[in-house]
Amino acid sequence: MDVTHTFDDLVEMQKAADTAHAQVLELRDTFGRPSQTPWAPEQTETYESAWKTWRGLANTVQAAVTAHARDGGTPRFEVEAAVRTAARHAAPEPSAA
Repeated sequence: MDVTHTFDDLVEMQKAADTAHAQVLELRDTFGRPSQTPWAPEQTETYESAWKTWRGLANTVQAAVTAHARDGGTPRFEVEAAVRTAARHAAPEPSAA
């Protein structure tokens, strides 16, 4: 069953994937590279869980971007670029002057 997502939905999905990826990178930085410093089993489990979460979110947003592009008749790379830009470079909030 195809579920059509709005552009704003895609942006939120990308933000979630980016946050999960940042967690993976943070864990790797904290634990060190396993080839240089062996990890404890708990560290391995924590890292693998975070990695699976990130990959799951990334796969979900990629599939949603593909469907959105197809449904809108827009090249996929354009949708993906716009989503990533919107997710990573949010417009500043207008000031109440």
